[in-house]
Amino acid sequence: MKRREDLPDWMWSDALAALDRAERMHRQLFQPRHASTWEPPVDVLETEHEVLIYVALPGVDAHEVGAMIEDATLVVSGRRTLPPALRTAAIHRLELPQGRFERHIALPAGRYGAVDVASEQGCLVIRLHKMP
Repeated sequence: MKRREDLPDWMWSDALAALDRAERMHRQLFQPRHASTWEPPVDVLETEHEVLIYVALPGVDAHEVGAMIEDATLVVSGRRTLPPALRTAAIHRLELPQGRFERHIALPAGRYGAVDVASEQGCLVIRLHKMP
């Protein structure tokens, strides 16, 4: 049983979790590019020498993801599927989206040279090196 003084913290934590769930559902259900795709969440950061894009893709091999620049937009696409060993497992909860994904990411103005792609802690990391 919760103590009376712990209730505000518990209520705040519960409210933040509900907002997080609502935002995730909004991204997945209300902003699809196509009826059969979903959009992974991204972070875009810029330093003096590069633009860093972190795409949340747990369980997706970086070599299986396509990334190309069209005009001033980076298009990241691929597919997330359950590993074959888990396809016959009893599913109690499945919150991570499956299937084809595609995300269009507006890039900061500029010219980009080398592109590095790697996986870090469940994220696809794309480094766009700025050209002078």
